[in-house]
Amino acid sequence: MSQNIPTEILHIDQNDSLRHFRNEFNLPEEFNGKPCIYLCGNSLGLQPKKAYEYVQLEMEKWAKMGVEGHMHGRYPWMPYHEFLTEKTAKLVGAREKEVVVMNSLTVNLHLLMVSFYRPKPDKFKILIEYNPFPSDRYALESQLRFHGYDPNEGIIELQPDEGTDIVSRKTIKDTFEKYGHEIAMTLIGGVNYYSGQFYDMRQITKWAHQYDIIAGFDLAHAAGNVPLDLHDWGVDFAAWCSYKYLNSGPGALSGVFIHDRHANSLDLPRFAGWWGHDKETRFKMGPDFVPIPGAEGWQLSNPPILPMACMQASLDLFDRAGMDQLRKKSIALSNLCEKLLKEIPGNKIELITPTKEEDRGCQISVRVINADKKLFEKISSAGVIADWREPDVIRIAPVPLYNTFEDIYRFSEILKNAIHE
Repeated sequence: MSQNIPTEILHIDQNDSLRHFRNEFNLPEEFNGKPCIYLCGNSLGLQPKKAYEYVQLEMEKWAKMGVEGHMHGRYPWMPYHEFLTEKTAKLVGAREKEVVVMNSLTVNLHLLMVSFYRPKPDKFKILIEYNPFPSDRYALESQLRFHGYDPNEGIIELQPDEGTDIVSRKTIKDTFEKYGHEIAMTLIGGVNYYSGQFYDMRQITKWAHQYDIIAGFDLAHAAGNVPLDLHDWGVDFAAWCSYKYLNSGPGALSGVFIHDRHANSLDLPRFAGWWGHDKETRFKMGPDFVPIPGAEGWQLSNPPILPMACMQASLDLFDRAGMDQLRKKSIALSNLCEKLLKEIPGNKIELITPTKEEDRGCQISVRVINADKKLFEKISSAGVIADWREPDVIRIAPVPLYNTFEDIYRFSEILKNAIHE
């Protein structure tokens, strides 16, 4: 696979201090009969080899212990979510009591909005990112309708600067200045799923609080991708999935962040369930709900153990690698990708992802002028697993835990040949 790869590319891989983490994953060897280049971690991360071991451990315990597995074994099921807490908090820049793993992403966003979207007749609007993931829009529209508001009047969508797919900081600031007195809450993707723009969450939170706006974020494309410091940034709430950059398996569980200043506010409205009840009295089965202080108090049901076992395998890898080192490699991979794509002759390549390092994560979104899905099908037939978004964008995600600089070079050559066939 290294044949015809430039020496300098091979040299970079040989000197990559994180290169050994690639061996911790099961990588597809072939796709469409060709050596596989997997660049779709922004849609589904690869399987950590240890995931099978962690899941098998619980399967064997279930077989041998039955219900006693809740209290016994290496990882008792009763407190299993707590085994994920420390590493999850570290990953998103939070205190341990500010995070919990539970449910799936959109379910958690709805649960959080029960507490944090408190509209008033003169302050009911929600600020969203440009071109948000559709599920977020659906969730927000349904919340507005639930509270008796027209979604056409209740949603303010950030608009990109002219001729781009990027929303500048000035545009965001101007939007707050124009509509801040009408906005009750933000729900912005930390990294936009389509363009790959990494929003300045710290500054957005600061602007939101100047106008008494709750600052909420969907971190589906940010968690495990870019460094996060949610507590110090002052973010009110956030939620994320774990099947993309967090490599926890298809449909994997979601994480939740609730800032300390809210996490201990036991009078906040919320939907309740027994797993959010005080641990010391939970099994007394009393009629009165007493929420656990912190993010755990938003739990509803006892969690599925096998998905958490997969997540534990992935979080172990992040903890060993460290987000600072992963971010450095991510920037280097993305910079190489940008350079190689811009060198493709013919001026047919347009990158809709920001070019500044601080404004993007792993993902690079590529628009090829006058191309359609047939181009994507060509690179797929050559072994590239990437992602197509209508009408004309190819999304790739060089993931630092398992992608190499050789992967990026080989992809750029395949794309170049497909364009000029």
